Amino acid sequence: MGLRHSLCCVLASAWTVATFASQEPPVKSDQQVLIALEQRWNEAFYRKDVASIKDILADEFIATYDDGARGDKAKELALAAEFNQQVESAVQDDFTVRVYRDTAVVWFTLRVVGVKQGQRAELTLRYTDVWVIRDGRWQCVSTQSTRVNPR
Repeated sequence: MGLRHSLCCVLASAWTVATFASQEPPVKSDQQVLIALEQRWNEAFYRKDVASIKDILADEFIATYDDGARGDKAKELALAAEFNQQVESAVQDDFTVRVYRDTAVVWFTLRVVGVKQGQRAELTLRYTDVWVIRDGRWQCVSTQSTRVNPR
């Protein structure tokens, strides 16, 4: 009886450990984390969630916008705070992520549809973002967007 009871306890413990282990969220790769950060940044911009964007951008962040203008973290935060466009959809896709130790480059396409100055507008941009990992988290240090001309 003692051996059977011990065996049952061992099996029950193993089942409990396996059950709890299977309930832990899977570990995300750097690529998955970076894509999620890109999506969070995009969504935060349309919601005017400056606090989220501030956390994503490094203090030395530099942007080169699709019109050739440059900006820093303060300008990017101001653009988010002042955003006043009616966006119907903003889809990011075609992600390519390359990680080089503590640095990563993310390329993707953003397709935006909405209303601008009373007119329906569609815009496609290609982005190249450079990220560095600091204190265990990724921060964007640079972004560049290029407008894709419709054919």
